[in-house]
Amino acid sequence: MLAVVVLLLALSVPWATAFAQEMETVRLSEVVRSVFYAPQYVALELGYFADEGLEIELSTAWGAHNGMAALISGSVDIGFFGPEATIYVYNQGAPDPAIGFAQLTQRDGSFFMARGRVENFDWNDVRGRLIVGARKGGVPQMVLEWVLRQKGIEPFLDVGIITHLAFEAAAGAFEGGLGDYVAQFEPTMTHMERAGVGTIVASLGAEAGDITYTVYHARKSYIESRPDIIERFTRAIYRGQLWVQHHSTEEIATVVAPYFPGMDFDVLVAALDRYRSIDAWTPTPIISRDGFARLQEVMMMAGELADPVPFDDVMTNVFAESVVAAGVSL
Repeated sequence: MLAVVVLLLALSVPWATAFAQEMETVRLSEVVRSVFYAPQYVALELGYFADEGLEIELSTAWGAHNGMAALISGSVDIGFFGPEATIYVYNQGAPDPAIGFAQLTQRDGSFFMARGRVENFDWNDVRGRLIVGARKGGVPQMVLEWVLRQKGIEPFLDVGIITHLAFEAAAGAFEGGLGDYVAQFEPTMTHMERAGVGTIVASLGAEAGDITYTVYHARKSYIESRPDIIERFTRAIYRGQLWVQHHSTEEIATVVAPYFPGMDFDVLVAALDRYRSIDAWTPTPIISRDGFARLQEVMMMAGELADPVPFDDVMTNVFAESVVAAGVSL
């Protein structure tokens, strides 16, 4: 009997070693850490990437400009950020441009908070006030400006907007007393609201409508040399998207909790509920052409883009459409 066990162990060691060697490392940079990206954390935590033979090294860039810099320099393999950065790089004539291949979010993830307790909010209330916004030229800031203009309020003229703060510092600055309003992601907003800092009065995502907001990108050369990795990565993301669609908010919160250490469970649930209520997540990784056109409309209105960029020059749905057509199992 012992001899049989030893033989089985001897046979299993080379197999295990071979399996370990088959795992390929993918360096993934996310733009910020937020429950806005819950389907990604579900895919990571439930082992969907591992099922595809991919070991993910996750880092947080804290800004699309930082994420794009890391991608173009080769510091990471895949960058997860807004397509506005891709458009900027394309227009600069990059020799090895970034190409978007899978979409995760279809609404702006920012919520709008007024300082103190507010019972009834009207957008005209912001006139003459000061908003703690985001980095100028980034999608969160451009969507904020777009929404204000839709309400008949001219940014920087009818209302002041602070745009020089780092994304991760803006909420703390507001909490410390800077500004009358702030636009930020969850779960930061729910945490501040429960701490009595202010009242969440609007969703910029709900106000702006569908937009191609956050997309996975890789350098063109990487996609051409490793299409297998891109397809396997996209399949894992799709499984995460489907899992989120078919499970309760509490179940999602339980799975993603390790990515938000120290965050109260009820805050996570509330934050996830907010994103569910605005239909923030795409049902599949297929990149929306209409949403991409809306993004460029927002960019042009913000004065950050002169002319639209052709979708097929900076985005590809080859992998997403293939994965969706083939189907996946949970």
